[in-house]
Amino acid sequence: MVVENFEIGIIGAGDMGMLYAQRFQQAGYVVNLCDTPERHTELQSKHKDLGLNILRDGYAVSRRSDLIIYSVPAVVINSTVEKYGRATKVGAIVAGQTSVKTPEVQAFLEHLPDDTHIVTCHSMHGPNISTRGQPLAIIRVRSSDEHYERAVHALEALESRMIFLTYEEHDRITADTQAATHLSFISLGTAWSLQGYHPWLNPQFISGINNVKVAMALRIYASKWHVYAGLAIMNPLAKRQISCYVESMTTLYKWMVAGNRQEFRTLIHDAADFVFGRDRSHKKIMLDDDVLQQLSLSQVPDEMSRPNSHLSLLSAAVCWYKMRMSPYDNLVCQTPPFRMWLGIVEYLFCDHEMLEQSIETALEDRYTQAEDLVFYTAVTGWGQCIELGSFDGYRERFEKTAEFLRPKLEQGKDLSTMILKKLTNDEAQASMNK
Repeated sequence: MVVENFEIGIIGAGDMGMLYAQRFQQAGYVVNLCDTPERHTELQSKHKDLGLNILRDGYAVSRRSDLIIYSVPAVVINSTVEKYGRATKVGAIVAGQTSVKTPEVQAFLEHLPDDTHIVTCHSMHGPNISTRGQPLAIIRVRSSDEHYERAVHALEALESRMIFLTYEEHDRITADTQAATHLSFISLGTAWSLQGYHPWLNPQFISGINNVKVAMALRIYASKWHVYAGLAIMNPLAKRQISCYVESMTTLYKWMVAGNRQEFRTLIHDAADFVFGRDRSHKKIMLDDDVLQQLSLSQVPDEMSRPNSHLSLLSAAVCWYKMRMSPYDNLVCQTPPFRMWLGIVEYLFCDHEMLEQSIETALEDRYTQAEDLVFYTAVTGWGQCIELGSFDGYRERFEKTAEFLRPKLEQGKDLSTMILKKLTNDEAQASMNK
């Protein structure tokens, strides 16, 4: 049942804005939608059959809507709220959909009239995943009990799994789950680009968890750069984890090439014991071998496969160990890439034979060490870009790599969506059987 006489406005008709608009419209709400004024005619023509009110700009949306959701990139949230916030309807509820909440909340508090209510949110997934059953963070900032209940009731139309947090808790959890995850995947893409070969032609990336690395990297590069830049650059807690990931990889790589075998092994096993338990009993994702094989985009025969050090995964576990952070504590707000990332780290560390092969490959295989040098360079380059807070640099690096990977971007996105949907369905089924 919808909230009566309640119109929902969405400022920003990008992928997530359109996903929200259609879900609310299908639930029975009047939905007012806009993007930038120059896109008004285009949107009217493109979406004329969706039953949405396509308005000229954020002023028009803000004047008539009872719940206004800013679905814009984090980098422009302040300027957008500054521009349209003054037009907010008296007594309206305002929310945002950015992935980093501190600057969003600051913008709302600074630019919105005092007679408005702030109950913001964040769907912890991308636009290619249905909102149904996915985690949805609900954050009460400034509102009466009545308006808070209305906001929650309206957001129930998304059929998501609601998680109630403060905006500080949200930013800590998203930093813990997304910062190093995204850094690793985008760095893999950049390493492939720097070497001038596609991963589906590389004998180190043709099976098992390597398929997941390729598919998820392609998934990210098929998305828009600002989705990842905002979280990495604008969330100070994300920078802390990114710095730890870079330092962890630096330590491991130096020990690899210097031949510090005992130090390397000790650190890996200490990290494994901390994250997964001495008996490796902390497993919760448990990826299926058959599913992993289905993800393959490789054009290289299986018999030509070469071992892989999985330096990206070893560094993740060492990072969690150094930060004294259990990744399983954050599964309540997991994103699809994080679930896959944790899943393949778990898969590696809880398979004694595979982990041993990874360690030996890292320490002894010169070919792998040369390949990992390029990956290490990519990681440190991205780390420096993020530390400097360069949105222009982030965009240039991201789009250059995306162009190199373009031949398989859509296929990779489709394959990763398939595995993520299966994981979601498996999780839902397991919950029903409890």
